Amino acid sequence: MALPQGAAKRIIAPQISQTPEGIAVTQSQFDQRLENWTQREAIAEAMIPLIGRLYREHGVVTSIYGRGLVNRSVISILKSHRFARQIDDTELSVRDTHAVIEKLLTLNLGPASIDLARLVDKFKKNGGADLDAFLKTELASVIDHKGEKRQGRDVVLYGFGRIGRLLARILVEKTGAGDGLRLRAMVVRKGAANDLSKRASLLRRDSVHGSFQGTITIDEDNNTITANGVQIQVIYASDPTSIDYTQYGIEDAIIVDNTGVWRDEAGLSQHLQCKGASQVVLTAPGKGDIKNIVHGINHAVITPEDKIISAASCTTNAIVPVLKAINDKYGIVNGHVETVHSYTNDQNLIDNFHKGNRRGRSAALNMVITETGAAKAVAKALPELAGKLSGNAIRVPTPNVSMAILNLNLEKSTDRDEVNEYLRHMALHSELHKQIDFTNSQEVVSTDFVGSRHAGVVDAEATICNDNRVILYVWYDNEFGYSCQVVRILEDMAHVNPPAFPA
Repeated sequence: MALPQGAAKRIIAPQISQTPEGIAVTQSQFDQRLENWTQREAIAEAMIPLIGRLYREHGVVTSIYGRGLVNRSVISILKSHRFARQIDDTELSVRDTHAVIEKLLTLNLGPASIDLARLVDKFKKNGGADLDAFLKTELASVIDHKGEKRQGRDVVLYGFGRIGRLLARILVEKTGAGDGLRLRAMVVRKGAANDLSKRASLLRRDSVHGSFQGTITIDEDNNTITANGVQIQVIYASDPTSIDYTQYGIEDAIIVDNTGVWRDEAGLSQHLQCKGASQVVLTAPGKGDIKNIVHGINHAVITPEDKIISAASCTTNAIVPVLKAINDKYGIVNGHVETVHSYTNDQNLIDNFHKGNRRGRSAALNMVITETGAAKAVAKALPELAGKLSGNAIRVPTPNVSMAILNLNLEKSTDRDEVNEYLRHMALHSELHKQIDFTNSQEVVSTDFVGSRHAGVVDAEATICNDNRVILYVWYDNEFGYSCQVVRILEDMAHVNPPAFPA
């Protein structure tokens, strides 16, 4: 691929000298490294308006191994390219992706989701001879479809806690031209006279996930919060049946209940009594016959007739994709899932009464053994594993990012390198690439996974394998990664998913 116009082409010839000790020193090495970096910065900077045009004019969302590029900084774009080496052992060239993006803008594309890293990889594996011909073949179904609009779908957040606010951030980020998911309102109980400004402040600032990327304004007279141009109606109510969403111009809305107050059909059906509401998604494991959906695994079972579904739990979402991958190749005889989970708002900051066992003790000072239903919940998404897994959890004094330890007995023998290479392949090439991420660094710790958009990240360096027994360590951002899974479900329910490339 040719170097983009405007990028520096100067090459500094190395000059070698000898120190008094006789050690060779490359005089220009510092300058060469810096020159290479500034060239790459210039190319990444040139990519930003092109990425923006693809997004706003064409509805094309670009990413690198699932890491979005829309509204990202130069450094963020370069870091995404650098991250690619974690997946395929080679840093992605910003020159290659720039060349692809320039070509994409000439094709009059309709709405699409394009992973540039996978596209470049596929192009090179196909010979890498004619980029224009390759893109025209690969993207044929969306070429010359510029201007096509999808029917947007209204979304209401019922509750505005940790998950609710992260869902709001993601939905605002993905609004685009408004023909996808449209965050229209949030429903809360009024907590104080200055409730609106406090809600806006919590959306604007987050101790774990950092500042909101954009601008937020409030309108006290109309009870609205506007985030990056998205006007969110704040509705105060204590009873889900008392709301008429149509008076706010909201129709056929999906209500996302992230309060956890109701988890059965009887309780959640209250939302469907409201004018303007048509479906409900619960951000917790559902009870009874409610479908528990782990996106990437069983989202295909969602039908237009489903009025209430559950997005399961963060832990279930983290472990099920990895368990499916392992079971498909090696077969799982049985196993145990141990979750090392960050504390949640359900626990006490200091010792106080709690109806749950041990949870009354200070979350900030103790590791707390507690129960988890994640192992049993696996069977709702993967019936073939019913009765094969036990599970337990330990709450630890960290505010976010958890780990699942999968101790599995397999039908087939394997070794550590084979298992890791297989899971790396699944993270890169399989239909589970949005759910399974992969790292082989010996230095990563929990805070390195804050903001991960994957359901779980396999820590290859921690893998233990002995014949037919394997122990896998899976990190997951139990707040943000889970929220991304919820949004994927919403996109499927709303039928606003653009086609993804490469196939």
